[in-house]
Amino acid sequence: MKKLFFVIAAVLLSHMGFAQDGQIESLAGKGKTKIRVGGFGAPAIKFTTFDDQLGVLLGGYAGVMLNSRIMLGAGAYALVNNIEAPRTDVSDPTLYWNMWYTGFVPEYTIKSNKLFHMAVGALIGGGGVMKNERYKGLDETENFDVSGFFVGEPHVNFEMNITSYLRLAVGGSYRFVSGSNTAGITDEKLSGPAAHFTIKAGRF
Repeated sequence: MKKLFFVIAAVLLSHMGFAQDGQIESLAGKGKTKIRVGGFGAPAIKFTTFDDQLGVLLGGYAGVMLNSRIMLGAGAYALVNNIEAPRTDVSDPTLYWNMWYTGFVPEYTIKSNKLFHMAVGALIGGGGVMKNERYKGLDETENFDVSGFFVGEPHVNFEMNITSYLRLAVGGSYRFVSGSNTAGITDEKLSGPAAHFTIKAGRF
């Protein structure tokens, strides 16, 4: 009985040793392919339509970049110019629109090593729209008719490599907004095309 036990143990140990000597198969190419990990930040300015007027958005996005192609990150933008909200009564104080949104941002860069190249991506998340007076400070500014919304914004960039760690990009996007219920504005007026200018800095 002891001899049988030792024989079985020896067979199992030899099999385990053989299995460990073999290469582990994986999606990364059987352990031979190394994934290049980088990342960048991209401040941006956008010129868009808002309530049938010109809106200026400031913000940007940042994230981790894999193999100089796929970026996974997050972004946020906010309306910064004064656009007057409609009054329900002539005696009401003058109020201005305020909008912001944030979300997950995936992006794919095509031929990142070329001097001129393209990138496509999207922001998927949520935000809010409200009316308020001109900014007077965090404790004094009062917001009116606040509501949240879902936002999806696909974009395309045309980029140029300035250095190995700096890029300039111009491009366009379209903002799809759904679910807002602030009086005086609709999802259609919150939605719209945008042109943007972006600076990317990081390890690509």
